[in-house]
Amino acid sequence: MELTDIDKNNLPKHIAIIMDGNRRWAKERGLTTKEGHIAGAKNLEKIGQYCSEIGIKHLTVYAFSTENWKRSEEEIAALMLIFRSYLHSFSKKADKHDIKVNILGDPSAFDKRIQKGIQNVIEKTKNNTGFVLNVALNYGGRAEITNAAKKIASQVKNGEIDVEDITEDLITDNLYTGGQPDPDLFIRPSYELRTSNFLTWQLAYTEFYFSKKNWPEFDEEELLTAIKEYQNRNRRFGGRPDEEKKA
Repeated sequence: MELTDIDKNNLPKHIAIIMDGNRRWAKERGLTTKEGHIAGAKNLEKIGQYCSEIGIKHLTVYAFSTENWKRSEEEIAALMLIFRSYLHSFSKKADKHDIKVNILGDPSAFDKRIQKGIQNVIEKTKNNTGFVLNVALNYGGRAEITNAAKKIASQVKNGEIDVEDITEDLITDNLYTGGQPDPDLFIRPSYELRTSNFLTWQLAYTEFYFSKKNWPEFDEEELLTAIKEYQNRNRRFGGRPDEEKKA
């Protein structure tokens, strides 16, 4: 699959990816789990840069879920080291390439150094107007909706809005991704056929693509294959065939 094989006028505006298969990739090669996660982090930089180059406007990746705290202490410690290093180095690269970085989730569970790194990358890139990269850290889709409900309830309690003002748009605006379009294309490597509590609200009308490749080996060609598959689908958003909406 080459870039010339896809329609540059029909690109998904927003792609969401669960970066799955780091451990499996490492095990197949006799490597440690930590080495698998390091390879996955490097691949995020490569795929993120490529998305920006071909014209994708938003990329959201699942890096660490609220459920991932159940993993072994050794693996969690390795991930925390990677996060600290990655946040420090990527903040410079992101600003250089006009990338705006958002962190989706609750950062309060991380240590102070990671929280400082999160604040730094957000602050350093907040005025960038190019490619938008959302990194989900300590994120859960149900927790996101719960958080939005609490924010809206507080607005009602304070008299800022009435109950009748609560709409789907208002809920959307109070999510971590408020102000951004919902994903057009969801990609999960490692061929796990589930969404795993990722963007529970936002994926309602998203096209799904499941890849057999593990995340560290998910390359530009596989991304283009996913985009081509997306472009071959008819997106009706619940309407009849004669009411089709083009992506």
